[in-house]
Amino acid sequence: MNTPLPPKSAPEQPLSLTVHDLPSPERASTAAAAAGRVRMLLILLVCAAPVIASYFTYYIVRPEGRRNFGELIEPQRPLPAIQAINLQGQSQPLNHLKDQWLLISVASGACDERCQNHLYLQRQLRESLGREKDRVDRVWLIDDEAPVPASFLPALQGAVVLRVPAADLRAWLQPAPGQQLADHLFVVDPMGNWMLRMPAGLSVESAGRAKRDLERVLRASSSWDQPGR
Repeated sequence: MNTPLPPKSAPEQPLSLTVHDLPSPERASTAAAAAGRVRMLLILLVCAAPVIASYFTYYIVRPEGRRNFGELIEPQRPLPAIQAINLQGQSQPLNHLKDQWLLISVASGACDERCQNHLYLQRQLRESLGREKDRVDRVWLIDDEAPVPASFLPALQGAVVLRVPAADLRAWLQPAPGQQLADHLFVVDPMGNWMLRMPAGLSVESAGRAKRDLERVLRASSSWDQPGR
């Protein structure tokens, strides 16, 4: 009786590595870079989430019929890195004013009646905020070389007073059509963005509406903005 032979197995083949087996260094580097960008975006989103949420709450999710007194600036304009001079003649970058809410007026150093009214209203508005006032700085930006009257200095205690070239101010801040920079008060957020312009001709009678705008932005940013720089 013939015993059948076992079937012949296929000859063993040596292992081979082709370009499909392992990624090339270039492809691995590209994938790593893409993953790094995704992680960075996620980190930025997490860090920015409180800010985004507060602005979304204030400007989007709000009761019907509520109107801002001031005009929202879109897109917002960051503080420029220009040099300003304080009353002691010392130079400092304007964007070092960041990390506080800023209530800004612009006027000649001679400070006419309109300027004096704005300086008074700045002080009154800040004081009216009560315990939140330490989150707000009042700032007077002088756009010329006129000397500040010595009689004004006591009232300027606690205010930031800086001389800034008029051309630099006009490149950053803008008045409403038909108005001048000196006609308005401007609001800058702690990130250094000009974001609100109060109407021209602000008076004691209308200052209450300006105060409500300030209270709203302070309340909306309370989760991420703390007093002091």
